[in-house]
Amino acid sequence: MTKEPLRPDELEAFEALRPRLEAIAYRLLGSAAEAEDAAQETFLRWEAADREQIRVPEAWLTRVLTNLCLTQLKSARARREVYVGQWLPEPVLDGDPMLGPADTVEQRESVSTAMLVLMERLSPNERAVYVLREAFAFSHAEIAEMLDITEVSSQQILHRAKQHLATERSRTEVDRTAAREVVEEFLAAAATGRTEPLVRLLTSDAMGMGDGGGKVPARPKPFFGAEAVAKFLRGLFKPSEVKRAAVGGSPDIYAWTANGRPALVIVVGDRVVGVMTLDVTADGIASVLTQANPDKLDRATRQWATSDHGEPLISVW
Repeated sequence: MTKEPLRPDELEAFEALRPRLEAIAYRLLGSAAEAEDAAQETFLRWEAADREQIRVPEAWLTRVLTNLCLTQLKSARARREVYVGQWLPEPVLDGDPMLGPADTVEQRESVSTAMLVLMERLSPNERAVYVLREAFAFSHAEIAEMLDITEVSSQQILHRAKQHLATERSRTEVDRTAAREVVEEFLAAAATGRTEPLVRLLTSDAMGMGDGGGKVPARPKPFFGAEAVAKFLRGLFKPSEVKRAAVGGSPDIYAWTANGRPALVIVVGDRVVGVMTLDVTADGIASVLTQANPDKLDRATRQWATSDHGEPLISVW
């Protein structure tokens, strides 16, 4: 039987939910591009469905999207086993609707780069239950229906997910003004050419990690300790023709926020060529995570072009 074409109100209903669907998919997949694709595939399923039989469109659409993402997660694990270097999520800049709700600590934490990295250790079902419950406040009954499990199973899965994600360190939330101050202090320390100012800003067990995707140079494994991270950053900010050639020019560095955390946005011309997010705790900066894979910076570049980002803090190299 041929389905009726979408009525204007049915199209409007989906488009009103698209940002929320993309925000869910981004937390599940760690990729803005894949989140957009998952939302669009959900739209195609909505278009082909017998919509007269769907009582609650949001619940139906969320279920379809979540299950598409679960399938994607299973194949993504295999791809990441052969990924060149260290995998990091695609950054999402301040103001992007894909960041989703940010009313609670859990919602804000669930989209941070550090948490998206941690969520890679979860099974697909654990990740889905955690995201749907903690970031989007679905009840266990709703989640159980979406994932075809029992409410008790949903509760148990959430408990396991939280255990896997438990960290001893308490993250510090900062507003946009405070984030800029953190970035400015960090950049000033990095620009001195000495490690001591950076070491003072970092926790003793700080971690550095970069994702070049085999397209640009990046350390192949995470590295740990304030001294090691400070030495790496000192070298990163030293001028070099090789670095200019790698990114296509001399970059400007801006203070911004990405994934709800203080960040440096590195721009050459009208292209974002890197996003460095800082995970701030009461003890200092606990991690410095740099996304430089050009395949993962298209959305950031588009978002940057529409933002009023002011003047760069510095120009380097």
